[in-house]
Parts: sequence; structure tokens; C-alpha cells
Amino acid sequence: MADIITTEQPLSGWDKPDLDLSQADWQSGSQGAGDVQIAFVEGFIAMRNGRRPESPSLIFSPTEWRAFVMNARHGEFDLT
Repeated sequence: MADIITTEQPLSGWDKPDLDLSQADWQSGSQGAGDVQIAFVEGFIAMRNGRRPESPSLIFSPTEWRAFVMNARHGEFDLT
């Protein structure tokens, strides 16, 4: 499970660096039509709501990202 981070105030006990996302190259899913955007920054993967880019981003290590993607592909997060 990922934690939420903002660049202004790192969380206490946060085991990831305080990433500067201001210059991140955000990419949209669903061929540009999706609300989810990701960026690869300093060896981590940041994910945010593309409709509200000012909102906090989720930060994943490569291991966490792989687990998230694999579980999503297998329907773990399907809410229907």
C-alpha cells in the first residue's frame, strides 16, 4: 500500500526521499484520456490525479509499483 506525500511537508517516518515533483514529466494513462498520471523521478514512481494536479501524489518504490500494477491487472482493486 502506498503512502501519500506532498513536497511541502514530508511525513514523519517517511522512508522515501522528499521528491521535487515540480519538473516531473507526467504521463497520462488510457492514451491520454485518463485521470491518472505517473512520472518517474529519481528512481521512484509518482502517481497523481490529472484533474487535480495540485493534490498530493502517491509515491512508490519500484518494488511497490510492480506489486501495485500486478495486483491491478489481476483485479484486486476492481470496485465493480
